[in-house]
Amino acid sequence: MTTMFRRIVVRDGGQATAFTVVMTLAVLALAGLVLDAGLAVSTKVEAVSVAQAAARAGARELDVAALRATGVVRVDPAKARAAAQDWLARAGLPGTVSVTGNQVSVSVTTSQPTQLLHLIGIASIPITAGATADAIAP
Repeated sequence: MTTMFRRIVVRDGGQATAFTVVMTLAVLALAGLVLDAGLAVSTKVEAVSVAQAAARAGARELDVAALRATGVVRVDPAKARAAAQDWLARAGLPGTVSVTGNQVSVSVTTSQPTQLLHLIGIASIPITAGATADAIAP
């Protein structure tokens, strides 16, 4: 009877299964996507806000002499470009400004450094945003 109650000792050498390793990496990658995508969306919202504000700042720069003489609303292209670029510089974001007729278009390009996705080789997420504003009569 003593042989029936003998303990069987199983030694666990601390082996990690491939499934555990793969699932851990998958969970980390998913957490990275959630965290870094959220940060990228936040950066995109900020870039859109800056682009819109810069475009409005440029569209406010009217050709006052033409407005007083003829009553026609026209954007002063040099002042509009300078005002929009100044807004971008104060916001600290790189971008381009174009003035066509009475429209001022601003494009902002930036990137969001990743927090977790850099573990799988993605160092940053590129972000672009654009906005256009029209000059209107004061």
